[in-house]
Amino acid sequence: MAMNREQKRLLQKQGEINEQGAPTRTRRAPRQTAPTEQRTGARQFVREVRSELRKVAWPTRSETINYSIVVLVTLVIVTAFVFGVDWVFSNLVLKLFEVS
Repeated sequence: MAMNREQKRLLQKQGEINEQGAPTRTRRAPRQTAPTEQRTGARQFVREVRSELRKVAWPTRSETINYSIVVLVTLVIVTAFVFGVDWVFSNLVLKLFEVS
């Protein structure tokens, strides 16, 4: 493995290689994976889902209405902007290629 002086010094400082550049550590054996747990049943799954959903901070009705209005207004504005840009560019292209 080719390495420059800085890399060599850093690896020596970390104790990865010795003065001659040979590795000081041996490779570790691959880690044994833990045996997989048994699958949970449908009842346990539903119980866990319900317990997690209780932790969620649900928005109030007025917050939901306000957020929906903001999204709809933003959607209308962005749609109008894209329509306007498209209309301007299409007219420019038609004028550009118009044969007199």
